Amino acid sequence: MSSEEFEKMHEAYRGVYEELKSQCEQVTGCSGEQKKRFLREIDEKAEEANEILDGMEKEMRNAPLAYRNQMIIKIRSYRKDVSKLQRDARNSDTGYGAHSDFKYAVYGAENEQSSHLASQRALLLQGTDSLNRASQSIDRSHRIAAETDQIGSEIIEELGEQREQLERSKDRLINTGENLSRSRKILRAMSRRIMTNKLLLGIIILLEVAILGAVVYLKFFRKH
Repeated sequence: MSSEEFEKMHEAYRGVYEELKSQCEQVTGCSGEQKKRFLREIDEKAEEANEILDGMEKEMRNAPLAYRNQMIIKIRSYRKDVSKLQRDARNSDTGYGAHSDFKYAVYGAENEQSSHLASQRALLLQGTDSLNRASQSIDRSHRIAAETDQIGSEIIEELGEQREQLERSKDRLINTGENLSRSRKILRAMSRRIMTNKLLLGIIILLEVAILGAVVYLKFFRKH
């Protein structure tokens, strides 16, 4: 809705309404052809005011709901004011005839019906807007649910990959532990061999010392 255009129409309505009000005040005390002329001018001015109100209704259809509700009430009040001025002008007429009374009565009824229809249209538009917003909210919820489902699938997939990595790491640790056990066994075996070799070497050295002592004894001390 163009706020500037709506305000222009609002100002135009106020001007037309003031003119209509002035004409209705002038018709009081008139009679004959002068009164008929005033009543025709009032009829035309009231029609002009209602056309402006119709334009205001079209402009406010795209307005926010809170603003639209206020303007519906205001426009309905404006239509009633116009109809009241017409009725007051008609009631002050004593020579315009039954045909004129019927014309104004029908015109006032049409204004009331138009105001009621405008209110119903506004309520229908509000309901449509509410449904559209609800549909949009549902669509957003579906999109969020789909995105959440996709993210959940990606997380599950990533966790599966991490589990496989952990299982491979566990297998490597088990293999490493087995290798360490074999290495410890090999080191213990080597240690035992070293100790055995040292023991054998000690025995050999002792034997060699004993033999050497025996040779020295036999060679130097046995002759005496």
